Amino acid sequence: MINRKGIILAGGLGTRMYPLNITTSKQLLPVYNKPMIYYPMTLLINSGIKDICIISSIEYINLYKKLFAKGQELGVKVRYLIQKKPKGIAESLIIAKNFIKTSPICLVLGDNLIFGNNKEIERKLVEANKNEKATIFVSKVKNPNQYGVIKKYNNSKSLVVEKPKKFISNKAVIGIYFYPNKAISFARKLKPSKRNELEITDLNNIFLKLGEMNIKLFSKQVFWYDAGTHINYFQVSKKIYDYEINKGFKVGNVHMAALKKGLISKKKFNYLASKYNKSSYFS
Repeated sequence: MINRKGIILAGGLGTRMYPLNITTSKQLLPVYNKPMIYYPMTLLINSGIKDICIISSIEYINLYKKLFAKGQELGVKVRYLIQKKPKGIAESLIIAKNFIKTSPICLVLGDNLIFGNNKEIERKLVEANKNEKATIFVSKVKNPNQYGVIKKYNNSKSLVVEKPKKFISNKAVIGIYFYPNKAISFARKLKPSKRNELEITDLNNIFLKLGEMNIKLFSKQVFWYDAGTHINYFQVSKKIYDYEINKGFKVGNVHMAALKKGLISKKKFNYLASKYNKSSYFS
């Protein structure tokens, strides 16, 4: 069994969300009835990952510690690291190198929400966790010019092209990445982009060029939202509310995910549910 470590990147300035996040971290904003970061945390738990690091700014790191503590409520280990200044998604691997040590990695963006066909999601996440190669996930979108998208060339090879002006593909790369440990050394060798950041697209393209990257497509039954703008934030909140009410299925419930994975007991779950019995989160 691969002992993969998880990273949730909850940093960045989040300027597109002003003024909502002036007083708190964007990834702590509520999405329907739970903090945004519960959704990526659920993805890691469903992947079978139990050793997790949250990276945020020094201004907000204590808020995450208050929310998750050491992870004991979920039966996982949670640690915390500070990103002094946003320098790109790939920088998170360098920041967390002492946490990762020799383990493979799963990096999740704190504002990416994935839900829907839970069987499909969990199956593909577990497959990626068990695979020694890198894995990225893609979803078909209507506005590919706003994302990094997959470009096919030489029949079988692929590259990620960031925000193409001309249509290349409608398959956008979403914010969950599985890497072998050598991704850290690759990240260290990256050159800053024009916006002075270590780009995750550049790191993904290294693995694609080496032929060491799997690409998994989520079906239409899986919904993906990047909650980084006011419009997307509103849309995903409404979508999750409708989904939970109409389907009767909880989305992003970290405690239910921990119970299902056997990380916490039914007795402990029932205790927490009774403690917060006035909240729709448990009911």
